[in-house]
This record gives sequence, C-alpha cells and structure tokens, in this order.
Amino acid sequence: MDIMLHIGAHRCATGYFQAFLAHHAAALGRDGWAIWGPDQTRDGLFHGVQPGPVSVTGRNLVARARGRLQLRLAAEQAGGSKQLLISDADLMGSPRNILSQRQLYGGVGVRMARFDAAFDGQVRDVMLNLRSPERFWTSLLTQSVAKGNPLPSADLLGQIAAQPRSWRDVITDVACAMPNARIWVMPYETYGDRPEVQLALLTGTRLARLSHADRLNRSDGLPTLRHRLAPNVARDLPRGEGRWSPFSDIQSATLRERYADDLMWLHGGADGLAELMRDPDKHAVGSNPPPYDLTRGTSDDDQNRRLAGSG
Repeated sequence: MDIMLHIGAHRCATGYFQAFLAHHAAALGRDGWAIWGPDQTRDGLFHGVQPGPVSVTGRNLVARARGRLQLRLAAEQAGGSKQLLISDADLMGSPRNILSQRQLYGGVGVRMARFDAAFDGQVRDVMLNLRSPERFWTSLLTQSVAKGNPLPSADLLGQIAAQPRSWRDVITDVACAMPNARIWVMPYETYGDRPEVQLALLTGTRLARLSHADRLNRSDGLPTLRHRLAPNVARDLPRGEGRWSPFSDIQSATLRERYADDLMWLHGGADGLAELMRDPDKHAVGSNPPPYDLTRGTSDDDQNRRLAGSG
C-alpha cells in the first residue's frame, strides 16, 4: 500500500484540510483511498514510534508499534483501499515543543525517520504546507495565549526573530529522514483556503469545496482575544480591531525576508529535495513573462532614473 503523509505545518489551515477529507471520506473510499486524521492517529496508534518512557514490562515498544501499524494497513487493504492518506501536523512535533524550542520543528528529522521506519519504507509522498514565519509564529502565539498562557515576552519574540532556522532547513531535514519519499510543498498563502485544489494535485480527484464556516482553529482577532483573557492580561494587548501582531516592524521584516529566501530556493528547484506545487488555476505566461517580486536587488531602470536625477 502506498502511503502519503500530510504533516502540516500547524497553523496552515491543516484543520480545514482534515475537515475536507472527513467530509469526503466516503467518496475517497470509493476511489480506493483510506483516510486517517487526528481521530485515528492520536488514539494510541503511534504509541512507541517516538521515544518515551521505557516499558516496565520489558516489551519493545518500537517493534510493537510497527506491528500494530502493519496490521492496520493490512486491514485497510482487505477493505479495498489501495492508498492511504494520513493527515496530522503533530507528526512533526507539537506546538508546545515548537514554542519551547523557539525554532521551526527542531527535531523533525529524527521524528520523520522513526515514522519512515515504522511504516517499513512504504511512504511514497510527503505533503508539507508552509507559511510566512511572521504569520506562523503570530498564529501559534495567539492560540497559546487564547488557551490561558501568558503573553510572549520581548525576549521570547527576539529569540524567535533571530533564530536562523527556516522552512528550507525543515524541508531538508524531512528529505534526509525519508529519502525514498517525494516531498510536495504547498504554501498557505496559495492553498490555505483551497483544500479541494490541494487534494486534486495529490490524488487527481477534485471534490466540492466546503464553506469557510467549516474552517477549524482560526486565530482570534483582538476583540475576541481580549474577551477571552483576564482583564489584567487583556490590558496589555494593543487597542483596535484586526489581528494581533506581537512582533516589532524590524522583527516582522526579518521573518518575511527569510520566507522570501525560502520561496526563492523552492522556485529554483530546492536542490532536488522537494517540489513547489504550481497553482493549476493560474494560466502559464507567454514567451515574455512579467518580472517577479522574488528577484533580489534593484532593477536597472530604477538605477538609471536615480543617475539621471543626480545630474
């Protein structure tokens, strides 16, 4: 059985994609697809795959996890499934771990290597959503604060902004951990509210999209966030409407620049490690394509205008 892993990332409309899969599970099943979402994966299925407390019984938890997975896969095949799509952002690590590390999925390489071994090399494709770090961290911090955790300190925000690890490093770690799998990258900015397009690119089947009302775990705006928090905490939030932006302008610019570098690397082929999925709903340009904002530096026209004005 060929296995596809949708590993997130968190705060990239992963819940919306999972709701889309659950809604169309019957139709996908008729096409030979089995779907495992968090309801299946977080019910002890992967217990023993990742390091944890040593069993007091002396049993090999890793071997037991591998055997348990193979039995489940055999059951899916017996039911007529030919492919399996697993969607769970926690495969890469939990939001708590990400915030404690102050970096993007620092242990993802080890985690994904253990999953690759547990599935006995049957993982053929890995789907990864990524998002501008500025918005990713803001959404992650907003969710954390909404759950009752304190507002991030200036020191924490500074450490996150200064951390050099980027999505390029995450992709490289996953590629090294799963060398036999193809890695498909879908930016949140293009595909976040289009799960039907994501699925069509991966499976060739395009199904009806869901209402935006079905999106899950959306970040709270400032009014809702203030309402959720204790008065002594809410007063430290900025006034006004819209989304909360905890980073300074300089920190935000640093994070956005790092994302631009990642996208340039992906557009350039990602060293053969991953493929950036092209939007199928955009028509290809002709023989004279327009200039892209991803080009570094200043155009000759801008330089010529400045030189002309200086005389």
